[in-house]
Amino acid sequence: MAADPYSTLGVSRGASEKEIKSAYRKLAKELHPDTNKDNPKAAERFSEVTQAYDLLSDKTKRAQFDRGEIDADGNPTMPFGAGGGSYGGGFGGGGGQRGFSGGFGGNEGIDLEDLFGGIFGGAGARGHGGMGGGMGGMGGGPRGRAAPRGANVNYRLSVPLTDAAERKDQRITLSDGKTIDLKLPAGVEDGTQMRLGGKGEQGPGGAGDALITIQIQPHAFFEQDGDDLRLDLPITLDEALSGAKVKAPTASGAVMLTVPAGSSSGKVLRLKGKGMSRKDGSRGDQLIRLEIVLPEHDEDLAKRLEGWKDARDVRGKLGG
Repeated sequence: MAADPYSTLGVSRGASEKEIKSAYRKLAKELHPDTNKDNPKAAERFSEVTQAYDLLSDKTKRAQFDRGEIDADGNPTMPFGAGGGSYGGGFGGGGGQRGFSGGFGGNEGIDLEDLFGGIFGGAGARGHGGMGGGMGGMGGGPRGRAAPRGANVNYRLSVPLTDAAERKDQRITLSDGKTIDLKLPAGVEDGTQMRLGGKGEQGPGGAGDALITIQIQPHAFFEQDGDDLRLDLPITLDEALSGAKVKAPTASGAVMLTVPAGSSSGKVLRLKGKGMSRKDGSRGDQLIRLEIVLPEHDEDLAKRLEGWKDARDVRGKLGG
């Protein structure tokens, strides 16, 4: 069984959604596999905090966990959960298999009168036709009413931020064990819901649907800003002074970026079309903020700058 999700994220049980998201973002940046390629324990810990965030960021599952109806893995603590109503998300996040919820509690649009009417002959069984009318209507229900479909099944699919930007196909395993590759829609964002017709539970009138809610995972160094992606890019002092071509990561892979000579920390460079997917099929931009990183205790640099002072009033516009 997974550890307590609150402890895993380092937050209290009364933490707000914002506090939970902030804690996860901080841990995700520290533990992301892209920045800890030689540390398998970090990757394992990243998986744990992602699973904890998957549970606590879902209001329904968090409430179920707080009431003791499901455990930290999202599994019911008793058969069919405390309310006898839904799957508890038994496949968990991460990897190719995704958690799901739904089940008996998800029979949307089913008329119980329709259901039992189909067994006992509908109006004929309740009216003057007695048993004769009831037997005649068996299996068909009241005339003109379609047999009810099966329940819809709800899934939550965690998608890496860069995959969402590139709209990369995502593999998901359904409750019947079948695995499908899901194509992300244009403009996909956190909370986007996708419907797969006929992939829910079976019923007398056919299968219900699979309802998939997309959850975009925070990234180790990219941050989404609407349709754009933001990145803080460290550069050296000589690269800033003289200008340089440096390698910069994007959602689709590294590119060579030209740093203009005389660049200051905070200067923002724009890469067109390297941001998030938009609903019209186009993409936002990637905004790269330069960050000059000075060496610590560099005696050679200190000697070179000895006696030199920048006479500009760089803080004059701030007043005082």
